[in-house]
Formats: sequence, structure tokens, C-alpha cells
Amino acid sequence: MLMPMVELRTLHGTTQILEADRLLRRVWNTKAGEDPPLAVDLMCAFAHTGGYVGGALLDGVLVGVASGFLAAGGGLHSHVAGVAPEMQGRGIGQAIKAHQRSWAASRGLTFVSWTFDPLVRRNAHLNLTRLGARVSQYVPDFYGPLTDGINDGDASDRLFVHWPVSPVAAAPLPLDPPVVIVSSAGVVRPPDGAAVLHCGTPSDISHLRREDPAEARRWRAVVRDALGGALASGYRISAFTKDGFYVLERAA
Repeated sequence: MLMPMVELRTLHGTTQILEADRLLRRVWNTKAGEDPPLAVDLMCAFAHTGGYVGGALLDGVLVGVASGFLAAGGGLHSHVAGVAPEMQGRGIGQAIKAHQRSWAASRGLTFVSWTFDPLVRRNAHLNLTRLGARVSQYVPDFYGPLTDGINDGDASDRLFVHWPVSPVAAAPLPLDPPVVIVSSAGVVRPPDGAAVLHCGTPSDISHLRREDPAEARRWRAVVRDALGGALASGYRISAFTKDGFYVLERAA
């Protein structure tokens, strides 16, 4: 649970934006010569022109940052969000998302959107299970090559999600559906009429990128083909399991 002394607020001014930049660089482990997660000038522009730059502070110390801009269709697109490594897993990321949603609602916006790497389990669990965001599409290599300290050497495939400002209840799964397991061992094509699919993810893609880049690339290719292919053929993601599987059901 989030500790009560954490303060959530919007950030303004060069001093606060530079502090946000330092935190994001630390979260991404950005080294000299690598691109920052989000340029300082863009964060300054977002904050000054009606976009969103928000922070979470613990006893006055910035421990989480998110930034985004207004999106077509009346929403807020959250482009970058990060939590200090030592504070991850304590509910701060979820609290920042709730702050974004409240910020959007106060301005008459109807949704918050963002992207996340489908291979990162903790993000999938937060976005789909805890927040209840809904995946609208799988986008291969969404940002092109990235040199930000986290995604180096990997394709930037992303799931694009929408989170309604007013919560919408998810439709229940069909009872006793046939199941097809899709994992790194290979892609299993769904039989005609399969109601539900499961698509596996690696336990720690960040570790794989560092220690076994070839295996990380294999996971990328398999999940792109399996998860992206299922979404393109009419399935939708309805859940993410504790052991790291996307659950997909055929859309009505």
C-alpha cells in the first residue's frame, strides 16, 4: 500500500523539471551520451502549455515522475512515467496514474492513454490488472531504435492502452473455454473457434537484455507474432495472470 506521507502534485518551473529529469535518468539508468527518457525542453513545454508533468514526493524528495500531453479525442496521453528504483513495488506508480486520471477529469477529458512494453510483467500487471486499462492495439517498433539505457538493442514494440476517466466494468469471460498456450517454446496457432488464448512473457526481460540478448530478441519475436497476431485477428486482452500470461478472448 502507498504510504500516507507521499504527496502527489503537478511540477512547474525549471528547477522542478530538472529534478524530474534527474530522477527519470536514474530510473532508466541513462549513461553519458544516451538519450534521456524525455527531454527537459519538452517537459518544460508540456508544463507551460497545458500538458501534464506530475510528481510523487516522499518527505519532500521526488520519487516518481510522469509527463504527457493532450491527445486527439479528448484525452491525456501519458508519454513517460517512472518511479525511483528503491521505491518500486510500493504503489507509487499506481498513485501517479490515479493523479493523472484526476487531473484529466478536472479538465473535462475522457481518458488517459499510454504505451508499455508487452514483455515487462510488472507493467502489464499494473496497467491491466490493478488499473484496468484496456489494450487497443499492438504496435511493432513503436518508437524505432531507442538508446535510453533500458531498451538498448531491442525493438520498441508496445501495447497501446486507454484508461477511461469513468471506470467501465470488464465483460466476464466465457465459461469453460478451450485454451491454447503460447510461450517462448513456439507459437501455437489457435484452432478455429478457440474462445481464449494465453500468451506467456519472460520472467525478467531487463535481465535477459543484459545477460542473454539473443534470448531477449527471441521472446520479442515470439510475443510479437503471438500476441500481436491474436489482437490483429480479432482477440482482445481480458486479463494478465500472476504467473505472467496474457489472457485473450475472441471479441464478440
